[in-house]
Amino acid sequence: MYLTRFRVNTARPGARRLLGSPQRLHAAVMSSFPGLLPSDGPGTTGTPTDGPRVLWRLDHRARAEVLLYVVSPARPDLTHLVEQAGWPALADPQTPGWETRPYTPFLDRLTTGDRWSFRLTANPVHTIRRTEGEPRKLTAHLTPVHQMGWLLKRQKDAGFRIVEKPDADRLLPGGTTYKSKTEHHGDRYELTVGDQRARAFDKTSRSAPSGRKPRPVTLVTVTFEGRLDVTDPQLLRRTLTQGLGRAKAYGCGLLTLAPVARTA
Repeated sequence: MYLTRFRVNTARPGARRLLGSPQRLHAAVMSSFPGLLPSDGPGTTGTPTDGPRVLWRLDHRARAEVLLYVVSPARPDLTHLVEQAGWPALADPQTPGWETRPYTPFLDRLTTGDRWSFRLTANPVHTIRRTEGEPRKLTAHLTPVHQMGWLLKRQKDAGFRIVEKPDADRLLPGGTTYKSKTEHHGDRYELTVGDQRARAFDKTSRSAPSGRKPRPVTLVTVTFEGRLDVTDPQLLRRTLTQGLGRAKAYGCGLLTLAPVARTA
């Protein structure tokens, strides 16, 4: 497994085209792997569909600071991205314009009880049925309370537990929401939800019959940040290499870890 970081040059027209279309960016990321054919499905690059896959995520740190992270079973070649959305004039064999490091040693060192800061961009969704007998419809969670609940429900099977604050540090009490009576946890957890984005684009398919109109796609994403404790290293390794939730082809599901910052 490999972890790659690429800084996007937001001043370039090619970069703006990629940032404006999750489908274009997905195609550009997948083109980084010479062994991956356009007809291959998710989970390929020589691995089974339930194994490690290519995951990616955009981090918008500032207007001119956008970072692309990629986790992949094979080492990528991002030359085309550097030419289109990087600094090609500054690239050379020693500094090609992106950084790739082996990820497997880090994954192998994960142990129960480890504490990490984390970041995850995800597509929190659920199914609803307005009337009896109506087919269930997939819809996005739109409030921080429901989005946070979506992640909390998945933490056990993902191999981690969100860190809880000591009682003395909690400023907001838990309870239920006013209308739907949905449980909320106040500020019980070291977890924030932000950077909500709603995107709408047309999805095209190479296998679709000629002349068929592209299918419209609406995508709501949010970014979770906080601290977690490792409860099951094997499950967490699966989460880190296979992703969490839906819309992985559109930049969702990639969970990354970082050392917990020390407080003075």
